[in-house]
Amino acid sequence: MAWLESFINATAWGMEKPAAYGAFHLTFTFVGIAVCIIAAYLLRNVGERENRITLISVGVFLAITEIYKQLFYYYHIGQGSYQWWIFPFQLCSVPMYLCIIAPLLKSGKIQSGMYNFMTTFNLLGGLMAFIEPSGIVHEYWTLTLHAFVWHMSLIFVGFYLIASGRFAKTGKDFTYAVYTFLGLCVIAFCINLVFWKASAGDINMFYVGPRNSPLLVFKTISQKLGWYISTMLYIPTVCLGAFIIYLPAHFYAKKKGLIKQN
Repeated sequence: MAWLESFINATAWGMEKPAAYGAFHLTFTFVGIAVCIIAAYLLRNVGERENRITLISVGVFLAITEIYKQLFYYYHIGQGSYQWWIFPFQLCSVPMYLCIIAPLLKSGKIQSGMYNFMTTFNLLGGLMAFIEPSGIVHEYWTLTLHAFVWHMSLIFVGFYLIASGRFAKTGKDFTYAVYTFLGLCVIAFCINLVFWKASAGDINMFYVGPRNSPLLVFKTISQKLGWYISTMLYIPTVCLGAFIIYLPAHFYAKKKGLIKQN
């Protein structure tokens, strides 16, 4: 599809990578979070119909922008070769699917698990991307804006679900989020195995192996002790980070009287 390749190449506007904690990074971070908080507050009283529209709209937006990203890497960066390391099933990619699936499910443990996951694990992922921005800055405007807007969308979804009362309020709720995370880790590991040969060992969804982790600390652990040791330490570390995100939401729910008393 020559016209599609031409379009992608025409939008490959180069830029100097924004510096961590430079003007671009800090302005986008603080303005973006402020907008997310205001939008979440304004949508705090929406009903189920409006909730479905809100989440599905975010999910569709993420899907459309992800298609562009995949095409950009295929045509412009890979020169017609698929870049397996950006296969769309990383921790921060999952909301693209959950925002569409979750609101269409009946109220229950599965839906709650997905909502709780997005208000803990995905909110953690969105915030961490701006705290340590090396993974979201690129040499192209479109890729940088995609990464910044994408992770800010995760922050919005997390704040919105909390503001509207659809979040992990209790330890049991957080357990459902952990179960969701573990289930997604299993799926990610299976994807890694299925596409291991096709990707020449380049695929590493959720960074759970069998390829060594590229993440700080865990990269060293993988090299010295093996990917399986790194994975066994990485998974509970992510759960701990999500639990830290859960705690203020829990105390907020407690203060607002949102936790049902047995």
